[in-house]
Amino acid sequence: MRILLADDAALLREALQALLERLGHEVVATAGDATELVAVYRALETAPDLVVTDVRMPPTRTDDGLRAALEIRELAPEQPVLALSQYVADRYARDLLTLPSGGVGYLLKERVNRVTDFDQALATVAAGGTIIDPEVTRHLLRQDQPGPLADLTPREREVLELMAKGESNAGIAAQLYVSDAAVRKHIGNIFTRLGLQPSDENRRVRAILTYLQAG
Repeated sequence: MRILLADDAALLREALQALLERLGHEVVATAGDATELVAVYRALETAPDLVVTDVRMPPTRTDDGLRAALEIRELAPEQPVLALSQYVADRYARDLLTLPSGGVGYLLKERVNRVTDFDQALATVAAGGTIIDPEVTRHLLRQDQPGPLADLTPREREVLELMAKGESNAGIAAQLYVSDAAVRKHIGNIFTRLGLQPSDENRRVRAILTYLQAG
């Protein structure tokens, strides 16, 4: 396959290039940051069979590689792209993996420990399939699960946040410009939505702990 490779770590980029070439592939170009990746892709006369990119790269060293991959897919909706990363990016991983045309993958570098499996993953993505690291799948599924605060209204969240900051009912009422009775009603609703019964001890403390753990 003809592969475009992007990674900001020069040594790792060279090692990956050597591995890909040892597997019989041709690295047609390399890039050291996300901006360069898109520019190099645009400059190629013939689209590569596969784009392999790191996720955390300059200029911001966050999820620039994924954003570049999505930009490439906007330019060429059928272009196969494989993200190879040390961590799971929250913001754009789902956007990449749910592209309608397929030909996408997300693997964690620490799990690519068998060359034959890696080469098979490359072939699968290049052929239009989808490869997702099991840890990436678990991470995205955890995001889909509603948290303990999911049923709270925006106002109840504000009240609970102020409770967690140590504010009294009177302090909460003053900050939110509502009456003490309104604050008591919101707090009662918070207890109910969090499943805290009147018989439970220290409901206020338990509600605050739930908020802190969820955050």
